[in-house]
Amino acid sequence: GHRRKNWKVRKFVLRDDPAYLHYYDPAGGEEPLGAIHLRGCVVTAVEDMPDSKKYDVDNILFEIITANEIHYYLQAASSTERTEWIRAIQAVSRTGK
Repeated sequence: GHRRKNWKVRKFVLRDDPAYLHYYDPAGGEEPLGAIHLRGCVVTAVEDMPDSKKYDVDNILFEIITANEIHYYLQAASSTERTEWIRAIQAVSRTGK
């Protein structure tokens, strides 16, 4: 959010039963702001995105495409963290309920 003004910082919780990625306001709150259903999704690293040079993203974006073909773009804190998120989400998309 600090680099892309229309993006928001969110806290994410990955669950496998059911297979969802819930997101919350990092300032607090018990209820999720929303959820991404992960069963059967595709998650990939994003190497090139329009305007990414303008925002100095440094190849830390990844994309989740749900079974309903909804596209979500997320930015990790580092390339290592991006790889960890991608692996974890791929595992849940295959084995989660």
